[in-house]
Formats: sequence, C-alpha cells, structure tokens
Amino acid sequence: MQQLLLNLSEAPAPTFENFAPGRNAEVLAMLHAWLAGVVDEHCVYVWGPRGCGKSHLLRAAVRAASQGADGVLMLGSTGELEALDRAASLPAVIALDDVQRLSMDEQGALFRLFQRSREENVRMLAAGDVAPVGLDLRDDVRTRLGAGLVFQLRLLSDAEKAEALTSHASRRGFALAPELTQYLMHHGRRDLRSLMAVVDALDEYSLQTKRPVSLPLLREVLQFG
Repeated sequence: MQQLLLNLSEAPAPTFENFAPGRNAEVLAMLHAWLAGVVDEHCVYVWGPRGCGKSHLLRAAVRAASQGADGVLMLGSTGELEALDRAASLPAVIALDDVQRLSMDEQGALFRLFQRSREENVRMLAAGDVAPVGLDLRDDVRTRLGAGLVFQLRLLSDAEKAEALTSHASRRGFALAPELTQYLMHHGRRDLRSLMAVVDALDEYSLQTKRPVSLPLLREVLQFG
C-alpha cells in the first residue's frame, strides 16, 4: 500500500491527451494548432475559474512545445519573471500562469518582455482568473494580454467529469461502473486531475491485490489516500 499511496499523491503529469475538454474543445484544438505554427499569433491568453484546467493546459503546452522548440520556459516562482527580463536572450515559448497575482515590479518586467518578444519572435502563453479587461493590472499589460487570442475556459459538469473518468479507466483496460464513478466524485477531491489519480491508484491496487475493481476496493483506496 505504501507504493500505492505514493502514486496516489502524485497526479499524472498534465498533457493534452489527459485533458478532458468538455466544452473547451475549441481551446484545446487552438493550442495544438498554435504550437504547430498553423495559428500565427504572438500571444494567447486563457482565463476561467479555479479548477477549469488553466494550469493543466499551460503545463501540457509547455510539455508539448519542449519537444520541438529551441527553448520553453514555464514561469512560476516569485522573481523568475524579473530574472527573465534581465536575460540576454529569451526562449521560443514563455508560459505564465496566474497573471492576476503579478506585483507592480513583475508587471513592469512582463511589459518589457512583451516588447522584446516581438523583436525576438517569442510566443507568449498566459492564464488568469478573469478576462483581460477585468485584471487588476497596469493598462499597458492588460492591453497586450488582450491583444492576441483570448479564450474562456469552462468548468466541467459532473456528467462531463464522469465521462472523462470512465474513458480514462477504459484506456487503462478496465471498466469503471457508474456507481463507482458517482461514489468517487462525492467522496474524492473535486478536481479532475486528482480524481484521475485515484482511478490510476484503483487500477494498480486491483492488480497488486488480485481483486476486481469494486466499491469496497475503491473505499480502501480512498481511505489510505
């Protein structure tokens, strides 16, 4: 069970393949095209409420872009934006999450990066909790975030989450009965990435114990998770 607990605490790495689009299929298709160079746009901004998949998509895009671009950078910790502003050269793709949290100094750094990125042919992918016009940021930063492609991400409905979990289990080679899906959604964490991690752990525990996937087995996984 110790190995199972480790796997349960580590949700699968975000990819385009394990992103459940629901009503966000257009955004997913656009990012595929943007990274492939089919969509010629300098900046892409996605926004939506917590749990809609913004961070998942950014990390999935970085993962996909790193396989073909000369350089990709996902900005996260405080100070990274200002450090990049001082760098001699920029990566081919820059991803920036939670732009609504930027300090005034970081906003200044981002504005200068926008200017440099056009000169150095760098593409920017950013995410925030509201549309550009509603961001509590400098006017010039808001304007540049809204000047490119802007997409709103929608939360998955319970039915869409259930469908995603069922499909995920099927790809792993087992059937997840509707009653198990409903139990998991009512007793597990609400975000889909964590729910899928439980499905993975359930499959592994079933194989380890040589017991069929069932409600009692799911209860054990959730109890030790």
